[in-house]
Amino acid sequence: MAALIRSPAVILTLLVTLLCLLCTASYGRLVGGRKEVANVQSNEEVQELGRFSVEEYNRSLKLRAAEEEVKFMEVVEAEEQVVSGIKYYLKILTLQNGASRMFESVVVVKPWLKSKQLLNFAPSSQ
Repeated sequence: MAALIRSPAVILTLLVTLLCLLCTASYGRLVGGRKEVANVQSNEEVQELGRFSVEEYNRSLKLRAAEEEVKFMEVVEAEEQVVSGIKYYLKILTLQNGASRMFESVVVVKPWLKSKQLLNFAPSSQ
C-alpha cells in the first residue's frame, strides 16, 4: 500500500486533481459577477449602447410628453455581467437643458438574437 502511494503516477494524478479542483473553485466565484470594461471611451460597442440608451429614454419621454430630451455625450464608465446574454451597467454623460447630467443605464444584449433591451435609465445618484 505504501508503495502505491509513492508511485509517480498516483502522485501526479492527485496533484492534477487537486489543481483542477482549486481552479474550478476560484473560477466559480467569478461567474455572473460584474467586470469593469476597459477603455470605455474608445470602445465603440459600449458607446453605441450608451447612444441606444439615450434614444430609448427620449422615445419614452415623447410618449409621456415629459421633460426635455437628453443629448448623448459619452459613456464614462461601464461594467458587464454575463447573464442570459450580456448585461451592461453604464454611466452616461448627457446634456439636458444646457447642463451636463449623469445617468445610469442597464442594457441587456443578446447577440445571437440581435436583441438589445433597455432595462433601466435614471439620473445617477453620485
